[in-house]
Amino acid sequence: MPPDLRFTIDTDHADFTVLTVEGEIDVYSAPVLRQRLVELADGGASRLVINLEPVEFLDSTGLGVLVAALNRFRRDDGDVELICSQARILRVFEITGLTKVFIIHPSLDAASAGAPA
Repeated sequence: MPPDLRFTIDTDHADFTVLTVEGEIDVYSAPVLRQRLVELADGGASRLVINLEPVEFLDSTGLGVLVAALNRFRRDDGDVELICSQARILRVFEITGLTKVFIIHPSLDAASAGAPA
């Protein structure tokens, strides 16, 4: 079963890159997301904002990929922030305590302003 995950990269912002992820982030698609995040890190992105608004499902494997990306970017003096206002996806971050680890914005406008949710 091929992963059904789509990406859009927006580099039109002065101080960050936006990666919009659409579909399901699970054990099957997480390697595809991991590769895209590695490419962005290797390509010089320092502040990455991952838009999870179009994500329909997120499992623990997907969380692991996001945490690994956060660690990699921070190790290189960068950061990873998230955009998510969906209650069902936010709940996964709350249950795991990752709301204390990630900066989570409710919208792109909030991410642009630098204000967490």
